[in-house]
Amino acid sequence: MTTAVQVRKSTRKPWTPSQIVLTVLGVAVSAVFVAPIAAALLTSLKSEAEAAEIPPHWLPRVWTGQAWKALWETGNITNWFINSLVVSVCVTSLVLTVSALAGYGFARTEFRGKSVLMGIVMSGLMISPAVLGVPLFTTVQQMGMVDTYWGMILPQCAPAAMVYILYKFFQGVPRELEEAAFIDGAGRWRVFFTIVVPLARPSLAAVGIFTFIASWNNFLWPYMVTNNPDLMTMPNGIATVMNSYGIQWAQLMAGGLMAGLPLIVVFVFFQRQIVAGVAHTGLAGQ
Repeated sequence: MTTAVQVRKSTRKPWTPSQIVLTVLGVAVSAVFVAPIAAALLTSLKSEAEAAEIPPHWLPRVWTGQAWKALWETGNITNWFINSLVVSVCVTSLVLTVSALAGYGFARTEFRGKSVLMGIVMSGLMISPAVLGVPLFTTVQQMGMVDTYWGMILPQCAPAAMVYILYKFFQGVPRELEEAAFIDGAGRWRVFFTIVVPLARPSLAAVGIFTFIASWNNFLWPYMVTNNPDLMTMPNGIATVMNSYGIQWAQLMAGGLMAGLPLIVVFVFFQRQIVAGVAHTGLAGQ
């Protein structure tokens, strides 16, 4: 046993210069991304007076959880969390349904005006959502959906980018699989749900995760369409608390971490699906 361990140790190759450089680069890039989160966490554990000091310092002189306690006492965190969850889940479900059907339709069916319609859909990639804020709000107001869940959900369900992602994936699905099912007597809908959708699980997972994250982080549209405090999402609710008490930096950092925690959990548990989905969509090589 000792000889085997010694052989294993002796056969381990030393690091090459390229491996060292890549490792140092990876650590540096990771530090850039982790530093803001660490700064926010440390600031949230300071008192408000210490958090507002200039120049700022990293470690708290007195560690305290007063900012977290004050945020829970002054804000309706549970209600905001439920609202964000309801809106994000509904938006994700609708986007997955619309994107899958539209992407498959564009990839597998031929009809008059297909290229024009595809161009119209793709033009949505060139228009900023902020530009559409006023006309969308006017439409929602005329439909009587201001201060409702549907007013927050429906305008977020026009996913041009997600349609394109699934469209590119469905183009890569071998037609022979569908043709074999057609020969066996399966219809278009059965082929879609029993053959195409199972093959598209990695891409659907990636689209769902991206949509959930975008909807959860959406601040502008819920802020425009919601005045009812009971319908506010996490970003809007935390911003309201901050505005009511001025800039309370410790509470602001605690609220940001609280709002971002579900997204961190989603990424940690579904990072494989994200990577696999991007790899299967064909976007990595285009």
